[in-house]
Parts: sequence; C-alpha cells; structure tokens
Amino acid sequence: MRQATIERITKETQITGRLKLEGKGRYNISTGIRFFDHMLELFTKHGGFDLDLQATGDLDVDQHHTVEDVGIVLGQLFSKALGDRKGINRAGYFVLPMDETLAVVAIDLGGRPALVYHDAVKVRYVGDLQVELLPDFFDGFVVHAGANLHTKIMYGRSSHHKIEAIFKCFARAMRYGCSKDLRLKDQLPSTKGLL
Repeated sequence: MRQATIERITKETQITGRLKLEGKGRYNISTGIRFFDHMLELFTKHGGFDLDLQATGDLDVDQHHTVEDVGIVLGQLFSKALGDRKGINRAGYFVLPMDETLAVVAIDLGGRPALVYHDAVKVRYVGDLQVELLPDFFDGFVVHAGANLHTKIMYGRSSHHKIEAIFKCFARAMRYGCSKDLRLKDQLPSTKGLL
C-alpha cells in the first residue's frame, strides 16, 4: 500500500497530512477556507485517494501562506507515497466538461517541476477563496511532487465551474499518472533510468 504522512510546521502554518494512493475517495480536510476544502475534497474523491489534511494558518494576515503551504504538503505526500516511482504510468491527462465549462489538465510525474496555469477566472474570490492564489498552490505542489502540470480552461461562464473543473481534471490525471502498469512494474518510466 503506497501511503505517506507529512507534518510541516512553520511560523505561518501548521499542517499535517496523510495520503493513501490506493484509497476509496475518503477525506477529512480542514484548511479554514471552505471553498478550498471543497476543491481538495473533490480532488480526493475523483482521484480515488484517501486524504486527511488539517491546516491551521495565519488567515488573519492573508490566505497566501495557507494555500501555498497546503500545495507544498500535498506535493510532498505524493512524492513520498510514490517512492521510487517504478512501474507508474507517470503521465496522465483528462478533459472534463463541467456544465458549460470545459477544462483540460495534463501531468507528468517525471521529477522535473513546471507549471502552466490558465483558469480564465476574472473575479477576485470564488466562495471564500482568493482565486489568484491557486497558481501558488499548484506551484507548491509541482515543486515538491516533482511534476509538470498544465491546466487550461478552454471556455466557460461560471467561475465556480472553472475552478471545480480544474480540480476534477487534476484528480483524474493524477489518478492515472500514479497508477501502476503491471507489465512495467520493476521499471522506471524513463529511458534515462533515472527520474
């Protein structure tokens, strides 16, 4: 069973997380930002992971530290749970309609961090979440997971649907990328022999 536990404590945030890759979509998530919790919950459900994540941050200052640090911890959890990455599919993508919105997300768990993020959201907040912080969340994730992540909203009207579509696509792409290919179970998914 591929799983990981991380505790990250700074002067700005205190975060504990537990992740099981072969889960059943169970979650227990609290960040103090309800819309962010909702996005992480549906990420867990659609990814088929189990995630327990408790974050306390200096929300009286701003949401930035909490959102970014949750991305860091989530990336660390996946990196640790994936271990040597032998036998994984490594890359995955998903295209998802969310009512009038269409999103596409592609991931490569090949060890090199890169982020291309386009959400097409024009409002400052969706629910209680500062939308401009989502690239910071995903950047924290890719750096600590060792992943390339590309997200794009093709079109849509609702800002809620745009963000939700990205997280659902992210979940499905991660689900495939983390999955094992039994034919290649003892091999790294790279011609270099190193990730």
